[in-house]
Amino acid sequence: MSTAFLADIRGTIMPARDGSHGPLPPLLLSMTLVTGLVDAFSFLVLGHVFVANMTGNVVFLGFALAGAPGFSAAASLAALASFALGALLGGMLGSRHRDHRGRLHSSAAAMQALFLAAAAILAVTSNNPGAAGWRYALIAALGISMGIQNASARKLAVPDLTTTVLTLTITGMAADSHLAGGGGSKAGRRMLAVATMLVGALLGATLIRHTHAYYPLVIALAVISLGAAVTHTLGRPNPAWVHASGPAPPVATSAPRSST
Repeated sequence: MSTAFLADIRGTIMPARDGSHGPLPPLLLSMTLVTGLVDAFSFLVLGHVFVANMTGNVVFLGFALAGAPGFSAAASLAALASFALGALLGGMLGSRHRDHRGRLHSSAAAMQALFLAAAAILAVTSNNPGAAGWRYALIAALGISMGIQNASARKLAVPDLTTTVLTLTITGMAADSHLAGGGGSKAGRRMLAVATMLVGALLGATLIRHTHAYYPLVIALAVISLGAAVTHTLGRPNPAWVHASGPAPPVATSAPRSST
C-alpha cells in the first residue's frame, strides 16, 4: 500500500489535534458502524426492510408493489416516513447549531440515542420483535434515529463520511484513482468507510444469529452515546474545528475609541 493511502487511513482514525475537522472523522466512522449494525437488525429481524438505507427501501417498495414474496409495501413506507421525520428533526438541529459543529453533533447524537434506547427497550421486552405491532414500532424508532444521523452528518460536512451512502464513495474510489487518471485522493478514507459498514453488518448479523437479536441495538446505543459525550466535552472550549468555515471567532473586547 502507498504511504499516502496509509496516511489517509491513519488521519481518519487518529486526526491531528489541529485538524480542520477535529474528532469528527472517527466519530462519523463510528456512526457508519452503527448503520451496519442497525440495518442488520432491521433486515434480518424485522423482515426485508432497511431503516438507514433508503435507496434499498425504495427498491423493496417496488418489489412489494409487484407482488414479490417476502416484501411489505407498508413496512417500506413506514421506514421511509420515519426516516424523513428523523431527517427533519436533524435538519432543525442543524439550523439551530449551524455555527458550532460540536454542539450539532452532540445534540443530534443525544437525540438519536433516545430513539435507539426506545428501540432497544422494545426489542428486549418483545418475545418476537418481528410481530406486527412490535415491528412497526421498531421501524419507526429506528427510522427516526437514522434520519437524525444522516441529516446531522450532512450538516457536519466531513468529506467522504456520509455514514450511510456508499455508492458514491465506491464510485469515487474508482473514478478518482490513479488508474483512471485521477489524483487518488482520500482513497484510504473511502475504503475505511466501506470496511466499517461491512464490519457493522457482519457483527450485527453474527450477533443476531448466535446471541440475542437486540445486541446490535445495544452496541449502537453505546457507540452513539459515547460519541455525544466526546463532542460535548471537546467542543466546550470552542476549538477551531467546531466552526466549519474556519477558526473560532475572537473573544469580544471593548470597541476601540475612534480617532478624531
